[in-house]
Amino acid sequence: MKGGECPLFYNISVMHKIYVAGEFVSTEKKLDVINPFDNSKVSSTFIAGAEELEKAILSAQKASAIMKEMPAYKKYEILMQIAVDINIEKLHLADILAKEAGKPLKYAYGEIDRAVQTFIVAAEEAKRLPAEYLSIDWTPAGEGKEAVVKYFPIGLVAGIAPFNFPLNLAVHKIAPAIAAGNCIILKPARSTPLSTLELARIINKTDLPKGAVSILPMDREAGNQLVTDERFKMLSFTGSPEVGWKMKSQAGNKKVALELGGNAGVIVTKSADIEEAVKRCIIGSYAYQGQVCIHVQRIYVDEDVFDEFADSFVKKVKDIKQGNPLEEDTEITSMIDEENAIRIDNWVADAVQKGAKILTGGKRKGTYYEPTVLTHTNSEMNVCAMEVFGPVVSLEKYTNYEDALQSVNSGRYGLQAGVFTDSIDEMNKAYYLLDVGGVIINDIPTFRVDHMPYGGVKDSGFGREGIKYAIHEMMEPKLLVKNK
Repeated sequence: MKGGECPLFYNISVMHKIYVAGEFVSTEKKLDVINPFDNSKVSSTFIAGAEELEKAILSAQKASAIMKEMPAYKKYEILMQIAVDINIEKLHLADILAKEAGKPLKYAYGEIDRAVQTFIVAAEEAKRLPAEYLSIDWTPAGEGKEAVVKYFPIGLVAGIAPFNFPLNLAVHKIAPAIAAGNCIILKPARSTPLSTLELARIINKTDLPKGAVSILPMDREAGNQLVTDERFKMLSFTGSPEVGWKMKSQAGNKKVALELGGNAGVIVTKSADIEEAVKRCIIGSYAYQGQVCIHVQRIYVDEDVFDEFADSFVKKVKDIKQGNPLEEDTEITSMIDEENAIRIDNWVADAVQKGAKILTGGKRKGTYYEPTVLTHTNSEMNVCAMEVFGPVVSLEKYTNYEDALQSVNSGRYGLQAGVFTDSIDEMNKAYYLLDVGGVIINDIPTFRVDHMPYGGVKDSGFGREGIKYAIHEMMEPKLLVKNK
């Protein structure tokens, strides 16, 4: 094993050292990680400051020459090794995700499977990085010349990952960076750093040069430096719009990619398979307590089938199994913290005060908030206009399909939308008229496979993730024109 590597499957209750320039180190600032379900301490780690960040940056600058010249087969082997080792540790990593993030095991396993797939896809994409031959003699001035466009690694990447998919959304920054030939310093969310530090152990076993990857929970000063330091050539951030757009304004000349969430809408037409639509919308609405940026938040149902849909939907919501995230049959559990549970409780109360009706749910107990269905809502209420990021859904009927499309388009977000329909015309209208980054037909906007382009418009983001698309974001084209 390399120096500083932690043993496989060690007790997660022990201190987790942070991963700085290929070494596991401690600092003077300790960070306790708390299980949001029962408020117990999961483990402890450390907070990196300016000193640790500087060491990581300098080491990454030294490693960058190696990464830039690393052949495709070698990057492929490294990325595939990481994928294999994540799969080997699946049970261990699922236990960590369930404890640190309050993620039900069924969804924790799903996240780990996706992280494996993300590294596999990145390995494949490392073998076909973009390049182009150009015929220059389209005009007389270009006669006798030809050109090549190659894409080169952009340089040091700063990645900032959120709490809700702490492993896979970190991987969506780390894996493309490696495939593109870049070094990356990643800041995990302070509430959920353990899964990425476990990933660091796996990365540390590969032949990546020391400094190619660092994983650092950080204090505010060091975190701000990820944004402002000119030695970083790209910032990739997943989080709230308020924070993301502020970062973009402070980032200087570096490239910026933002994935900022949304308030996803679903349209259910009268030609849809209502039973299937209900089943899928239950998952999209309440998986991981709705703490998903493409969580189903607003459902618009044709008036002819509204009662059928609403009756079935509410009945199934009442049957959702609540419990400990470590129990295999748990479907919904606590929010990430009590602050967010209180926020949601206040938003629902405000909506009710303004005329909304609760069909089921609407109660909070500590960090747990009941799966909730509202109706008689409007676009002025926070539960519709803002990103709820919790287990709350509004259910409304529509008369005119174009009006439903406009309802989905209303507001500041535009990440993904879902449309259940058996009509080609309605599908085409949705695709061309919905102002979102992705339209999902006969499924929920929560659908995502990790190689598809992913991102939004308006306040939902800037740029695209999805491995190939993130790789392109992390590279710069360079033109060569020469005589034949």
